Amino acid sequence: MNQPLAAALFGIAALASLHAGAVLGARQHVVHAGHLLDVDSGRMLANQAVTIADGRVLSVHAWTPADAGARVLDWSAYTVVPGLMDMHTHLIGDIESSDPAAPLKMTAQQDVLIGAMHARKTLQAGFTTVRDVGTYRAFGDVALRDAIAKGWVPGPRMFVAGAYVTIPQGGGEVTGLPPGTVVPPEFRRGVANSPAEVRQRVDDILAGSADFIKVIATGAVLTPGTEPGKSELSEAEIRAAVKEAAKHGSFVAAHAHGAQGIKDAVRAGVRSIEHGSLIDDEGIALMKQHGTWLVADIYDGDHIEAVGRKEGWPAETLRKNEETTEAQREGFRKAVKAGVRMAFGTDAGVYPHGDNARQFAYMVRYGMTPLQAIRSATINAAQLLGRQNELGSIAPGKSADLLAVACDPLHDIECLRQVRGVIKTGQLVALEP
Repeated sequence: MNQPLAAALFGIAALASLHAGAVLGARQHVVHAGHLLDVDSGRMLANQAVTIADGRVLSVHAWTPADAGARVLDWSAYTVVPGLMDMHTHLIGDIESSDPAAPLKMTAQQDVLIGAMHARKTLQAGFTTVRDVGTYRAFGDVALRDAIAKGWVPGPRMFVAGAYVTIPQGGGEVTGLPPGTVVPPEFRRGVANSPAEVRQRVDDILAGSADFIKVIATGAVLTPGTEPGKSELSEAEIRAAVKEAAKHGSFVAAHAHGAQGIKDAVRAGVRSIEHGSLIDDEGIALMKQHGTWLVADIYDGDHIEAVGRKEGWPAETLRKNEETTEAQREGFRKAVKAGVRMAFGTDAGVYPHGDNARQFAYMVRYGMTPLQAIRSATINAAQLLGRQNELGSIAPGKSADLLAVACDPLHDIECLRQVRGVIKTGQLVALEP
């Protein structure tokens, strides 16, 4: 990490420490939960004790008065669920705007510093883990992930993509720019135009310490000059990415709106389809057959419509959003009914960070039960990451990631927006007053 960026992050850490919440510490302590949702069994358990030490859950059992001198956190008035997990975020850089050149107008340092602010808001909203699925300027997400892991800045545990693998002028490029604009090489680290080039880009991105690969299989709603329904990377190119990532023990997530692009990506062996807006019945059947995960941001369209019209976003963007929003939700409903594997993902970064839980109500509206929606953001998300043995539920041996909410989310899913307390890796998170 360069010196100015490291110094800036250290400064944020120093300021954050002045406002930090109580640290539960390394020694054993107990959380008294009025109700606790066991997402593995689907049962809501009353009056539970969660014993924590060294950042992990030691035991979960019926509440009994703690030993004299034991440290107790009283959440007896709340419902406790596992820390939530968002599998489709973009923490780095500013949120979406009407200016397609906006990513070029920020420095690498500004990108990561504003990302640190987004990370704090996300954590305070109860999301203790995110899969951050790409940034235009390569590897800013790696810097933020590592700063959080080292305790320099508060934020969720991050798994990052490093950069987009995309065709020239495709959905993962900065496009729609004035003539003569030069796009620096750091914005084009993943640009490829053949299976051989894709393999090279995958190697480069994983060598840069990314956790997984994000390919742009189709055009995008928010990228000028591309069409969501049009395939960009070929099946052969996506397969090359999958095979190369596997050599590194990693996997591929595919941005794919169009029906053909979705099917190409599933047949090529990607682990997840992101968006899936124009999926057809054949694509749903293929995803079910291959065990491919669907990560669908079904709230996003409403934000783009409302804010985009208010702020004067390009007519092309608004048209593409209109063509995909309701189609995506109908495809989501069909995929839920078909039993496709689902993980929670919001595309936060298109809309303000910290409001991630707004999507739960949409998932219930379009076919999920509240328990299914919560599982999509807990144990299912952990399975998508391959981390189900350490994340995703409140169980002995797992990371102590807990969220206290004001009511029962199995009866009112919007309750997940009423955050009363957050613990990540055994440490109590400072919430805004």
